[in-house]
Amino acid sequence: MTNDEAPGPILTRRDGAILEVTLSRGKANAIDLKTSRQMGEVFKAFRDDDSLRVAIVTGGGEKFFCPGWDLKAAADGDAVDGDYGVGGFGGLQELRGMNKPVIAAVNGIACGGGLELALSADMILAADHASFALPEIRSGTVADAASIKLPKRIPYHIAMELLLTGRWFDAAEAKHWGLVNEVLAADQLMDRAWELARLLASGPPLVYAAIKEIVRDAEDSKFQDAMNRITQRQLPSIDILYSSEDQLEGARAFAEKRDPVWKGK
Repeated sequence: MTNDEAPGPILTRRDGAILEVTLSRGKANAIDLKTSRQMGEVFKAFRDDDSLRVAIVTGGGEKFFCPGWDLKAAADGDAVDGDYGVGGFGGLQELRGMNKPVIAAVNGIACGGGLELALSADMILAADHASFALPEIRSGTVADAASIKLPKRIPYHIAMELLLTGRWFDAAEAKHWGLVNEVLAADQLMDRAWELARLLASGPPLVYAAIKEIVRDAEDSKFQDAMNRITQRQLPSIDILYSSEDQLEGARAFAEKRDPVWKGK
């Protein structure tokens, strides 16, 4: 296991094929432009490193996952429409070609852009004391990414209520609406995140890449159009998968009644 500190308030820890990314900035882990750009570089490096297969993103401390945009930095001149970096706000939600699983371990308050950061992950685990909100409405602005994503993740009328009122909701309600996968005691959160990450890291990376690309491509497509792109191998990850050693290995392992050995090629 290795512990490395990326430039600035981002801590990284690597164990085999798993990368843990911890936002650790001040008391609340708020994100300014500089931090967002640094997060983008961390997640871009994760995306492009073939030896890494799964990422965990969490917050430092026990109170905050992330409250989103740093309003103090904005008051000092950070523009809300400034350069967020290669991955957009928080380094993840607009990062192209992110075909590896990402787990958000929400260890506390996740509001505004912090909730949007969690929504950028593929799975969300929450500590039982975590709380959530989209309070942008109260400051006269819009939770843009959440306005796109949330009505597709939970019932429309609930999503609209949260967006239009900015009210707070707890981890139990988030689980009720299917916004998070699991709610855990705070002292069990990271152990469970790593357990899940190890399970995913043992799986077939080319299949994961294909699943993520299919999901993205099909989000706004008609079913048959999406199926045609898959069967005609028009998606890069599908074309790689169907010509891969891993696909043959999967079939051989099944026939030989053994666990497959995935090589990612």
